[in-house]
Amino acid sequence: MKRIRIATRQSRLALWQAEEVAHQLATLHPGLECELVKLTTKGDRFLEAPLGAIGGKGLFIKELEQAMLDGRADIAVHSMKDVTVDFPPGLHLPVIMERASPLDVVVSTELADLDALPRGARVGSSSLRRQCQVRALRPDLDVSPVRGNVDRRLSKLDEGQFDALVLAHAGLERLALDHRISEVISADVMVPAIGQGAMGVECREGDSDIEHLIAPLAHEATSLAVRAERAMNLALGGGCHAPVAGYATLQEGMLRLEGLVGSLDGRTVLRTVQTGNAKDPETLGARVAKYLKDAGAAALLEAAVG
Repeated sequence: MKRIRIATRQSRLALWQAEEVAHQLATLHPGLECELVKLTTKGDRFLEAPLGAIGGKGLFIKELEQAMLDGRADIAVHSMKDVTVDFPPGLHLPVIMERASPLDVVVSTELADLDALPRGARVGSSSLRRQCQVRALRPDLDVSPVRGNVDRRLSKLDEGQFDALVLAHAGLERLALDHRISEVISADVMVPAIGQGAMGVECREGDSDIEHLIAPLAHEATSLAVRAERAMNLALGGGCHAPVAGYATLQEGMLRLEGLVGSLDGRTVLRTVQTGNAKDPETLGARVAKYLKDAGAAALLEAAVG
């Protein structure tokens, strides 16, 4: 092939991700022309409404998927935390790339970390998962939604609308904004989002030329970990309506998966860590989900949707 067309959103972070994939493909396949197909998604057009109220994370990828189905693009690059558990007929996700930091961070103009925030401090986060865990850690804080791209959120912090933000570590690093970070939150303190820090490449099923081109981008350890996390989420039926977290790591041939389901107010947090065979990440994910359901997660998830 002489050219590959990459569907991407137009935010700075999405463009960075698409350009990174283009760079790696061009390095792997000298002479390959990589064209970015820049699209605006529904998630980008409705920046103020909560994701759950306008259709969930899939709103960031539907237009990209349609471009592939229409033949206007060959692949799409996604943040794995934005990728839904199901794909439209004719599309699949053969590549999950090596994960950057999966952690969350605190960004504040004046304060060093989450513990340093005074009682009643305003903390902004777009994620129900982060909101739940911050409320569980610090029920005295005023935790509120904040949406928009990274620059938009940071501008709201700088304008004084918030005392601190909780954001993804990887996104700030990729945009060379890591100097804004006040604290990197350990996964022991705040369980990351499913797929956070990893990028995925989606394409048409049966498009062997494209699949061959992108195959070297796949990272086995990350793929196994994210597959376990996504299997847990699928078994839970989790989405944008409930605080669900999952983080897996590969350790000496075994997968370790930590799962969390919480209430929106942070008063109830169910959490477990289990290990399983790395060759079968889906079984581990399903087992963690069953444990959480048996512990009361089903009722929490139902209450969140209701």
